[in-house]
Amino acid sequence: MPRVAITGLGSLSALGTDVAAHLAGLKAGTVGIGETQGIDVSSMKTKISAQVKGFAPEQHFEPRQLGLIDRTSQFAVTVARQALADAGPALEGLERHRAGAVFAASVGFHAVDDSYHKLYAEKAPRPHPFTVPRAMPSSQVSHVTMDLGIHGPAFSIASACSSASHSIGTAFHMIRSGMLDVAIAGGGESQLTYGMLKSWEALRVLSPDGCRPFSKDRNGLVIGEGAGAAVLENMDRAIARGATIHAELIGFGMSADGMDITAPDMASAAASMRFALEDAGLAPEAIDYVSAHGTATALNDKTEAAALRLVFGEHLGRLPVSSSKSQYGHTMNASGALDFVTTVLALREGFLPPTMGFTMPDPDCDLDCVPNAARAGAPEHALSSSFAFGGLNAVLALKRYPG
Repeated sequence: MPRVAITGLGSLSALGTDVAAHLAGLKAGTVGIGETQGIDVSSMKTKISAQVKGFAPEQHFEPRQLGLIDRTSQFAVTVARQALADAGPALEGLERHRAGAVFAASVGFHAVDDSYHKLYAEKAPRPHPFTVPRAMPSSQVSHVTMDLGIHGPAFSIASACSSASHSIGTAFHMIRSGMLDVAIAGGGESQLTYGMLKSWEALRVLSPDGCRPFSKDRNGLVIGEGAGAAVLENMDRAIARGATIHAELIGFGMSADGMDITAPDMASAAASMRFALEDAGLAPEAIDYVSAHGTATALNDKTEAAALRLVFGEHLGRLPVSSSKSQYGHTMNASGALDFVTTVLALREGFLPPTMGFTMPDPDCDLDCVPNAARAGAPEHALSSSFAFGGLNAVLALKRYPG
């Protein structure tokens, strides 16, 4: 089977508006969480989020485009452009249907929120005429294909917070099977609207004061916004054209809990990690770093730690496991893409991203979570895990390049 190279990266997060800023923030232990701006949070118990700062849509899109494209899709197109620019002439010389795109499905929440406010609060006779194309879950991948000239297979995957990981893994399979030579995969998300913040608050999973994964005093997640994208490419082709290869994607595992809409299942999470290891041809002891889902909710972190113990056994005592959501929040359907970019950077740059906000150990989360500061290291193999509401799990296995 063809090997799969990662030749381009793009990111937008609370750490910055490109990969260089994201990397600098990871290494510095920057926390991009703060009081939510631009939304009236005076009636909310949770007033914090992880917003993308410094992103000006008019600098990226023509005025005629802005009426057609929600903030989520703006993010997706921007990171896809970054990733393709980083990959160089990845599309040159390709037959038009040998390049594809797979992105997370996500509702255009800003379009929906704006339109409902017009209808219900302002009593307007009709919403914005482009509400439907702005809000449809496949909007971001459609805009990516139109913007970049992608003509091969292109679609969206909806699996809540595993959507972007499923998208990257599916694109990986399409290249490894020989269906595609190049794919752009990832996801964007912005749920930072009044309606969605109130909805998450009603679920009672938000922290009022910060994201502390695996810490005994953790008290909930912090919603973030952002996007991540990667260019995946047939390894032989990437080498032949002299591309810079950031890392190699070598395995993908999936599972479904089949149990509960919100509570995760240890055995199923462990299965998805095992499947990724089997697909990659790796023993558990070969893994040097795990980018955890790590939401900082009491149940997720406890269950994920138990799943890790089940998979890695005694090796877990020597295995760094960190959650970068402590820095850029939980970006929901985009989270797997940003965590994937973070993991690639850890392999490429030779460091271990930190878990910020950690205050005290929890016996139920007995992990080396790289607390409060990045650490030098030379990870060779890594996993990036996503465990979603509804029990939909996706785990990606990566290898440092060359190696």
